[in-house]
Amino acid sequence: MGLLGEVVKSILHPSEIAAMFRLKYGGHIPKTMASRNMPMRRMEGRDFCYAMLNRVSRSFALVIQQLPWELRDPICIFYLVLRGLDTIEDDMKLELKTKSALLLDFHNIIEKDGWNMEGIGDTPDYVLLMEQFDKVIVAYKKLKPEYQAAIKLITKKMGKGMNDFAEKMGVDTMKEWDLYCHYVAGLVGHGLSALFSASGLEKKSLAKELDVSNHMGLFLQKTNIIRDYLEDLEEGRIFWPKEAWKKYAATISWFADNPDNQRSVACLNELVTNALAHIPECVKYMKMIEDPMNFRFCAIPQVMAIATLSEVYNNVNVFKGVVKIRKGTSCRIILEIKDYSNVRDYFRTFLNSIKSRVPRTDPSARQTHQAIEDAFRALGTGPRPSCSSTYFNAAIASGAVISYAYLYTQRLL
Repeated sequence: MGLLGEVVKSILHPSEIAAMFRLKYGGHIPKTMASRNMPMRRMEGRDFCYAMLNRVSRSFALVIQQLPWELRDPICIFYLVLRGLDTIEDDMKLELKTKSALLLDFHNIIEKDGWNMEGIGDTPDYVLLMEQFDKVIVAYKKLKPEYQAAIKLITKKMGKGMNDFAEKMGVDTMKEWDLYCHYVAGLVGHGLSALFSASGLEKKSLAKELDVSNHMGLFLQKTNIIRDYLEDLEEGRIFWPKEAWKKYAATISWFADNPDNQRSVACLNELVTNALAHIPECVKYMKMIEDPMNFRFCAIPQVMAIATLSEVYNNVNVFKGVVKIRKGTSCRIILEIKDYSNVRDYFRTFLNSIKSRVPRTDPSARQTHQAIEDAFRALGTGPRPSCSSTYFNAAIASGAVISYAYLYTQRLL
C-alpha cells in the first residue's frame, strides 16, 4: 500500500499523518547506496549489509538508526547473521539432514571466507542474502573481537536450539513455547546485552541480566507468533502451543475455518494474556538501559509489540488475514519515543484499550485483568501526556494532507 493509502487509513488520526510525512520527508530515513540505484550485487561489505537490512526489515533498519555509531555496525551484522540462520530454519524445502548440519555449524560458517549458498530462502530478498552472504562475513570479520565473540556465541546457541525443534512440526506445551521463543528471540536479547556491555556504553553487569533480557525477546516473539497465525498455517508452520489451542479445537486449522467462533477468539485471547505477563520484566530491563540512544533502540520494538497485541486482542481478523498496526501508528512511535515517560504513556494507552475490551465471558478474563494490573504496577505512575502536541501535530497533518493531495493530483509524487 502506498503513502496515499496509508494516509486514508489514518484519516481520523491526524497526528499519525503528520508522523508519516515527517518520517518520510524529514530526513529521518538515511539515504543509502541502494537509494542511489546502485545494484546490490555490486555492493561490498558494509554497504551491502545496510542495503540488505533495508530489504529484509525496513522497520529494523529504521530502529537501528537510533543506536550510537559505535553499535550500529555490530548490531546490523548481528541481525543479518541471525537472519541467515533463520532463513535456513524457515526453508521447508531443505532436507532435514542438510538443515541440521547447517544450523549446528553456522557459528563456524560465519568465519569462512567466500561462503555462500544458492537456492535457499522463501523470498527473493532472503535468496539474495544467502547468495551474497560472503559480504556479510567480510563485514563481520572487521568488527572488534569482543563483538565477534558475542555474535558467534549467540549464533551457536540459537542454531542448536533451532535444530532441537527442527524435527517437531509444532510446539506442544506452554513450557516448550517459552523455550522455542528463548532460542529464536530471547537469545537475541542476551546478545544485544553483551554487545551493549562490550561497547562501554552500558554497565558490564548488563550482560549478566539474562533473565530480564530473555523476557524482552519472548514478549516480541510471542506477539509475532500470535499475529502471524494464518500466514504460518499457510506455510505449513505451527507455532501456537498445542496445550493452549487443544482446549478449543481438535486441529490448529479449525480456527481458520471458524474465525468468528467464540472458541477461536478465546484461544487467541489466552495467548495474548500469556504474552502480557512478560511486561513487568521488560519494563525492568528498559529501566536498566542508561544510554538514551540504546534506550530508544530497545523501547521502540517493545511499544510496537504492545500496540500489536492491542490490535489483535479479541480480533477475529487474525484468523482471516494479517492484522497489523497502522503505519501512521508505527511512525508516531518511532518519532515520539524519547525516554521512559513516553514508553509508560504508550503502554498505558494500549493496555487500557485491551482492558476495555475484555469480554466478561472470556475464559481468560480474570487472568487478562491480572496481567494488565501487574503491568500497570510495573510501569509506575506519572503525569499524563500533554495534549498540546496532539493539536500541533493535527495542524501539521492538515497542511500535509492538503499538500499531498495537490502533489498527487499533479502527479508530482
